Amino acid sequence: MLFLVAALLLLGMVLGTVAHAPLGFSVVAGAVIAAWLAVFAARERHARRRHTSTH
Repeated sequence: MLFLVAALLLLGMVLGTVAHAPLGFSVVAGAVIAAWLAVFAARERHARRRHTSTH
């Protein structure tokens, strides 16, 4: 529960910052974060497939 409260607090701070940032910066930052998450998801999926195929 404490983790959820901390996550919501952090989300509120980030959204407050984005509201004051220029639109171009917000779009670029969002694209960078989305690319990072896509790479992470692909690596995790590849690691799980490799792990399950060996057992």
